[in-house]
Amino acid sequence: MPLVSFERDGRALDVTSDLIDDVNVLKPRINAALSQLSKHANNANGTSTNANLHATLTLTPPTGTSDLQPTPDVTPFLTRANTPQSSSPPSEVDPSDDKIEVVEEEVKVFRDYANACDRVKLFYAEQHVKQTYEFNLAARAHYHSREKLKMGVWEAMEKLNTLVDESDPDTDLSQIEHLLQTAESIRRDGKPDWMQLVGLVHDLGKLLFFLGAEGQWDVVGDTFPVGCAFSDLNIYPETFEDNVDSTHPVYKTKCGVYEEGCGVEKLMISWGHDEYMYLVASKFSTLPKEALAMIRFHSFYPWHRENAYSHFMAPGDEELLAAVRDFNPYDLYSKADKPIVVEDVKEYYQGLIAKYFAPVVEW
Repeated sequence: MPLVSFERDGRALDVTSDLIDDVNVLKPRINAALSQLSKHANNANGTSTNANLHATLTLTPPTGTSDLQPTPDVTPFLTRANTPQSSSPPSEVDPSDDKIEVVEEEVKVFRDYANACDRVKLFYAEQHVKQTYEFNLAARAHYHSREKLKMGVWEAMEKLNTLVDESDPDTDLSQIEHLLQTAESIRRDGKPDWMQLVGLVHDLGKLLFFLGAEGQWDVVGDTFPVGCAFSDLNIYPETFEDNVDSTHPVYKTKCGVYEEGCGVEKLMISWGHDEYMYLVASKFSTLPKEALAMIRFHSFYPWHRENAYSHFMAPGDEELLAAVRDFNPYDLYSKADKPIVVEDVKEYYQGLIAKYFAPVVEW
């Protein structure tokens, strides 16, 4: 079997990964909007209108699935209607006139979210069944024992660029440009150089798709611990029902194979590009602990967004959690930034790579 699987559809992986990001970006806005609609559902002058809006915008999941879990600490994106200013003094304004307006752009957000969810739900239905404790043990054993592709970090970026973009030559942005967008947004905010480098390499683990992965489900997607009970705060938690670990006498328990307070670094996180890149970086770089946490846990949404699995946290994990939360907005929201001229910044980032990574890395 060849080391690199050139026949893999890299663009399909990229599309799935982008849809997953879309869901993670839009999810808080959707839940906040529906919450706002619910608050105004009993408005005496707007009950019918709000009910119709809720019926129009509430997502109907495919058979056998349910809505996403609510996400706290978000800013509602529904806006107050731009009604004419009343000539009455403030004390004479009827508070029942307060209305919620959903503008066309916001309706589009709901529709985009619903479309993304259709495909993403199918992805998670497969991932949640196949990511078992035994599979994760085997995946790590395979990684440690298989032949490695030897090249530097920048060369690996160019390799990912070739493997993904050759399947779609009309793509707007190259993989290197996507990686640089995240790095440059972190750089503009004056963050440490090691965090800029994390922005550059955090998704480089997607090389795994061409280096022995079984499919998309063991490369991208939200991550979670295996070997213990699956939290209801995971995305689409009902899809874990067909995972054999959900009925295992040990793995189905709250702590499973771990101990309470053992520390998140002791957990076996579901195998994918995050864990793969973490293993590579922990062996071939001098990146600090916080940087490695950003790489390893940036897709661990049930922990860093939903506060699940907190019973495993140990002293020092709060600092790691803060680091991951600091990084996450750059991961999700830098894709809309203007394209980066690679040659303008290549020398700078090659310098960072040389500072923190070995000249030759085993992939």
